[in-house]
Amino acid sequence: MFKEILFHLAKAPFRGLGVLLLVASLHSNATEIWVSTTGNDRANGTKEAPKATLASAIRQARECRRLNTPGIETGIQIMIKGGVYALYEPLFLRPEDSGTAQSPTTIEGVEGEKVTICGGVKVMNWKKSGKLWVTEVPSFNGRPLDFRQLWVNGRKAVRARDVVDFEKMYRIIKNDPVHEILWVPTVAIKSILKAPYAEMVLHEMWCIANLRIKSIEVHGDSAAVRFQNPESKLHFERYWPRPMIGKGVNSPFYITNALELLDQPGEWFHDIKTNKLYYFPVTGENPNQDEIIVPAIETLVQVEGTLDRPVENVKFKNVTFSHTTWMRPSEKGHVPLQAGMYATEAYRIDPQIVRGDNNNKLDNQVWLERAAAAITVKCSNAIDFDNCKFEHLGYSGLDYAYGDRGGRVQNCTFTDIAGNGILVGSVSPPAYETHIPYVPQDEREICNGQQISNNLITDVTNEDWGCVGICAGYVSNINIEHNDISEVSYMGISLGWGWNQTFNRMHNNRVFANHIWHYAKHMYDVAGIYTLGVQPKTVISRNYVHDIYHPGYVHDPEHWFYLYTDEGSSYITVKDNFTEGVKFLQNSNGPGNTWENNGPMVNDSIKVNAGISRSVH
Repeated sequence: MFKEILFHLAKAPFRGLGVLLLVASLHSNATEIWVSTTGNDRANGTKEAPKATLASAIRQARECRRLNTPGIETGIQIMIKGGVYALYEPLFLRPEDSGTAQSPTTIEGVEGEKVTICGGVKVMNWKKSGKLWVTEVPSFNGRPLDFRQLWVNGRKAVRARDVVDFEKMYRIIKNDPVHEILWVPTVAIKSILKAPYAEMVLHEMWCIANLRIKSIEVHGDSAAVRFQNPESKLHFERYWPRPMIGKGVNSPFYITNALELLDQPGEWFHDIKTNKLYYFPVTGENPNQDEIIVPAIETLVQVEGTLDRPVENVKFKNVTFSHTTWMRPSEKGHVPLQAGMYATEAYRIDPQIVRGDNNNKLDNQVWLERAAAAITVKCSNAIDFDNCKFEHLGYSGLDYAYGDRGGRVQNCTFTDIAGNGILVGSVSPPAYETHIPYVPQDEREICNGQQISNNLITDVTNEDWGCVGICAGYVSNINIEHNDISEVSYMGISLGWGWNQTFNRMHNNRVFANHIWHYAKHMYDVAGIYTLGVQPKTVISRNYVHDIYHPGYVHDPEHWFYLYTDEGSSYITVKDNFTEGVKFLQNSNGPGNTWENNGPMVNDSIKVNAGISRSVH
């Protein structure tokens, strides 16, 4: 019918207004299911009698699909009135919740009203105790609650740590992998000798490691620090990255999660033994008058089908996703390889593996998993996000993890996120050694055709410093364009995976007209845009990269770049990118790469037109 409308519009321009009104009426005739914080899940879901929860509205939409209810031919709109919708478990969208191209399902906040899907809990009933305020942490869903973040009036407070200025971090003295000991200055840990759950956050070249301290033995001016498992075994056996030892480059670290460290305004500590929460307020704050929130669940929305029965044609619009947690570092530590992908086993191998296809010898093996995201999408087709906000999140924002076709992420904001902003594509299944080229027999496993455009991504990676603004693993036909990425701890955009020159299923990717600035806030071996692996017909063009940070504690102060094609990068065109200097790296690249016209000499129009554009649709 829409093709007929467009045909008549082309043939009879003078009837354009009537045709547009007809299109509008068709859109407005979509079936509506309303949700309100004052609603009732036993209500019928009309605007006058709304549902109370999104889960109930999604079920009603599913039943409309099952029964083929009249009126759904042009779509189902779940309209959410303004307010905060707190969850006790993720919203789960299944294949039965799919729409069609002609009849999509839209989950939409009412225009002009703020709709928040929240995984957090308010903390109240504070009592003053000297400079600190203290309260008892509420239970969540019938269980004691632990967490790693706390927000005061929308500002992330600092989990008590030993340094305010990271430039003043102490450095390790010696790394002893045989005995699984890090030797550190005694002065760095003397205040936490009796702290039961203190953690070390260790800077390691392009990653950090979260290590739960098991014991400390003081030997004069140095101390031997041992860690809990599994992270101790993982950390000392993993070959890359590793702690740095050498003149002026010993790895820095900071200590966190001890009451003894709670000495600065804006810091907090949760004593899980007593279930007491302590907060040192900033001048002018009153915890009993301020909104203080801690996170309780890791994932807010889980979209999951199968390769044969994907979830299709669902769109989220005008929705804020906020306040998630990620508890693995508190339970098992966190030892990543790159971009936050954490090792479940990792060790050096000798003799090294000789690989074909002109690949370097392999000196280590690693098996990886990925951390939680606020929104996880698996086995889908056309799952879109428009004008949404992702904020105050305990790890990643949005993750198209596996088997996804299409999907638009546009006009969204990603801010105050602990890990990656946006993730797309596998970095090898958990049982698959990550350096082996991932070439699944079923091509549907590879994420394909995502469109990521016109998004603001800022202040992400603010806890796991080795994460990325936009991270794409094994992907094909992805388009990353006109995004503005800033205040990131590591790289702006990372594209590809595998560290080898063997052909895989990556191809035809596009990184175009993005604005990347204020990157590498904490980590080096870095670039604004970074690639791995064989990616035929991939083009990186007309991006604007500038203003890298220069932290004083990085492992190699010269190992930073604007553009960086790393190991195995092949058949990639890098052209017409505006960078404020000519500092690029091509490391162990394969064949077929083209570099042309990159640097400060390119036309100023590239700089002017990069970043968010109102013309992107």
